[in-house]
Amino acid sequence: MIVPGVEVDAAALAIPLEPVPADQVVSGAPSTGYIELTDTIGVWEHTPGTSTDVEADEVFIVLSGSATLSFTDSSLEPVELGPGSVVQLTEGMHTVWTVHETLRKVYVAG
Repeated sequence: MIVPGVEVDAAALAIPLEPVPADQVVSGAPSTGYIELTDTIGVWEHTPGTSTDVEADEVFIVLSGSATLSFTDSSLEPVELGPGSVVQLTEGMHTVWTVHETLRKVYVAG
């Protein structure tokens, strides 16, 4: 957990990774993991491969890596993600994450 006034290096945190559940894998053998810093802030990582997800309300900032984020249930165009990308997701969005280089993001949920 993050402590008010104390710096956390989100890029250097060791994040425990687990394989993405088989029913969410589109291609490759991706793994994901996250660390909660507060009830609404965390750091998430996804290794190369493609997986699906159903999103919660969040805003995120990509720290490192690259990916293509596609939206399967809307007319939104795919988004190319890289360091510095800022994206807002809304609860219930169906997404496809095609990760080219291990992606790490800081998210604020809610």
